[in-house]
Amino acid sequence: MHKHGEPNEKARKVLNMASGSLVKIPEMVENGRYCPDVIQRIDSVIGLLKSARTELLRGHLDSCLAERLKNDKEGAVKELLKIYNL
Repeated sequence: MHKHGEPNEKARKVLNMASGSLVKIPEMVENGRYCPDVIQRIDSVIGLLKSARTELLRGHLDSCLAERLKNDKEGAVKELLKIYNL
């Protein structure tokens, strides 16, 4: 688990993978690649982004949020509601 202010290496690696896959999608469409192949690539990027989001959220809840709850409970609750689009 990373601490507040430190890079989250796992999230960084997953985001780099997502970025690499994402830039290939327009090229696949331009080259007339088989639609299910393009869709599969899109689903892969979505999965990688969800994985990075989960990793970042896990780190945030474990370090940043725990500290914020001690000092600003109302702000912490508002932050969580924003993260979850509630």
